[in-house]
Parts: sequence; structure tokens; C-alpha cells
Amino acid sequence: MDQRRRGRHLSRRDFIAATGLAGAGLLLARCGGTSTPTQTAGRFGTGSGYDGPKVSLEFWNGFTGGDGPVMKELIERFNSETDNVEISMRVLEWADYYTKVPQAVASGRGPDLGVMHIDQLATNAARNVILPLDEVAEVLELEEGDFAPEVWTAGIYNDQRYGIPLDVHPLGFYYNRAHLEEAGISQPPQTAADYEDAIKALQDAGHETPFWVTATWPAHLMFASLLWQFGGELYSEDAAEATFNSDAGVEALSWLVQNVENGYSPKDVANDAQAVAFRNQENSLTWDGIWMINEWAKVGDLEWGVAPLPTIGDQAGVWGSSHNIVVMRQAEQDDNKLQAAKAFIAWLSEHSIEWAKAGQIPARNSVRESDEFQQLDAQSTLAAQLPAVHFPPAVPGIGEITTPTFETAVNEAVLMRKSPKVALDEAASRANDLLEENRQKYGS
Repeated sequence: MDQRRRGRHLSRRDFIAATGLAGAGLLLARCGGTSTPTQTAGRFGTGSGYDGPKVSLEFWNGFTGGDGPVMKELIERFNSETDNVEISMRVLEWADYYTKVPQAVASGRGPDLGVMHIDQLATNAARNVILPLDEVAEVLELEEGDFAPEVWTAGIYNDQRYGIPLDVHPLGFYYNRAHLEEAGISQPPQTAADYEDAIKALQDAGHETPFWVTATWPAHLMFASLLWQFGGELYSEDAAEATFNSDAGVEALSWLVQNVENGYSPKDVANDAQAVAFRNQENSLTWDGIWMINEWAKVGDLEWGVAPLPTIGDQAGVWGSSHNIVVMRQAEQDDNKLQAAKAFIAWLSEHSIEWAKAGQIPARNSVRESDEFQQLDAQSTLAAQLPAVHFPPAVPGIGEITTPTFETAVNEAVLMRKSPKVALDEAASRANDLLEENRQKYGS
């Protein structure tokens, strides 16, 4: 749920406020990066524990949804098991979080630890908000082989690691079991042809608009998934140019629009309205984040199931994000606090099976491969998508590009104000301007 809240509230203006920190006295790093390994070398200590004097650490995050109580319980458990480290948690809406954390760090009153989405790591690394964590990974003996490789490599900026991945949260495909049974559909469709057949069968069974396509959230995440499925990319390999207006992008967006044109979806579906409709059993099929599994579980009479996203294009492709644990830069780094932070990161990573119950896929292979995780049906089903999950490139300011560019293009096309090709071409032009602005801003 937190990612959905983040997408709804983090506007372009919010993001600029969150990252426009030169006036707050936070110096931007240039191409050489924000830190060097020697600045923290040896300061995280050895081993996964902490045996120094008692310290208190502030841990900020944006877990305002159903995941918040789960994290609160984990913090309480850590505190009860650890005599010399006390974690206090502050929870903000994600838009406020990405504004206030950099400002607090710049003023010398920042938290010790935090959580950041994977598309925010490079930005906050470039702005000197967070510390490189290569030494933490080394001390804890964490390496690529311990994690889903996609999420491990996505946390690197300028050849340094800035986050320890906690989870992956991708889109999933949800279906109303009762509706499919009424339509004579034995399995959720997983190909383009089967998907269209299923929609027509559902309509024949009396479900007039079985697949709602929103004009806003989460339509742009659906578009990104389809873009990858048709063989496209959001940006060039070096993120110097937008490429989402390729033939693959036009094909992806056209598929979404055709669902509206063909009457499979109502017109002008508002933000999150497809989720409300699914909860009320007004539609039969929906694509939404893994965080929704606990929302559906609250609806007593909703018979729902989950499957990987259907492959509409030529290959599997799924939008995803990840929560990473980060350590904030301080005006004067306290070695005891750094070593205590390392101990907390190790503990949380090792106990991420409990976090999975909040509607997440653990980033660690050992946790995902455990019998306990396999018993979480929805999470383990969507974990099968990990090889197909895509993340944005690790360049500063990349999160600022989405809303005014391809998210806007999807909105314009789904509302049939512009053709998919025109909408994407105009959005790509805006994206290229913003990418150039970011290169000027961050010096790389």
C-alpha cells in the first residue's frame, strides 16, 4: 500500500521540493560521487552485532499503510532482543519523507537510518544525504549471490552501494475466482490471446466491463510493464535519452487504449478506481501492486486469486520497486551509531520473512527459499516474476522524470485526447529536456 500512496501523493512539485536542496546548504556532488570508501572504512566495525555502549537510533520511513504496524512490531522485537541499541521509528507520508529527510540531514538533525525506494538512491547519494554501504555489505558478508540479482545491482551508483535491499514489490495480476468460474475459465489467462478470450467470456457471463484501465495510477506502471514485454526500454542504456516512445512503447500504450475502445473497460476511470471496483466485485481482472494482497484479504466475500502478470508482448516484463535500508550522512559521524546501524540492518534483513507478511517479496534468496515463505501463497506466486522485474536506471533525478512525461502520456492516450504515438513523442521530448537538466544539476 505504501507504494500506491507514494505514487498518488508524490507530485512533480513535491519531488522538486524534496530534492531542491542547494538553498538548504547541502552541497551537490559532481561526477566523482558523494563519498569515497575511505571516508567510512573501518567505521562499521566487524561482525553483524554491536557490543559498544548503549545508543539510540532514529529510523524514518513512509510506511503509513498496512505495512506500518508490521514494521512497528519488528522494531519492538529488535529493541526487546538488543540491550544496547534502541530504535525509535518516525513515520511520514512518502512525499513528506522525501522532502523532510534531505532537509533534516542538511540542517544536522537528520535520522540515523531510513528506507528509500530504489529509484531514490542515486538522487540522495548525489546530494550527500546517504552514505555508501559497501563496507556494511562486506562486513555482513552480503553479496550478489545472496539476493535477487536485479535488486542487488540496482542499488549501485557511481560504483558504490547506497542501499541494502529489504524487499521487492512488483505488480501482480488479480482475478475474481467466482467471475472466472461463471465464465467457464479454469485458469487465469497468461497470454494475449487467452486474455482477450477471457474478457469476452466474462462479458458473455454478464460482467460488462471486466478489466478497468485507469487514466492515472497505476496505468503508467502497467504501461512500463507492457513496454518491457514488447521489447522496449524507458530510457537509453546511459539514461541520456528517453526511448519509451519507440514502436514497443506505442504498441504497449495502444494495447491499454484498445481495452477502453473495445468496451472492456469504462472510460475515464479515476485514480485507484479499478481497485475500488475489484473490492466491490464490479470488475473481474486487475493489475496492481503486491501490497494490495492484504487489502483484498479484508473483504470477506471477495473470492480472489493472484497470478504473474500475463505476457501480452513477446517476453515477460513487470514493473517493480524495492525498499532499501539506508544510513544517513551526519555532520559528525558517530562510530558507535554506525556500528549499531549495521547491526540493525543485519537483523532486519535476516528477519525479512516477517516483513514479507506485510505484502512484500524478501530480497534475500535464503528467506524467499524458506518453507515459511513458500506457505505465503500470494507472495510466493508473485516472487516467480523476479527474473522479469525491471527497475529504473540508477541515475540522479530519475524519479522526477516519470510524472510529467510518460505518466502524462498514458493519461492523455487512455482519455483519448491524443493518440499513443503523439502522446509518447511529446512526453519523450519533455523527458529529454528534464534528463539534460538533471545532468546539469548533478554534474554527470
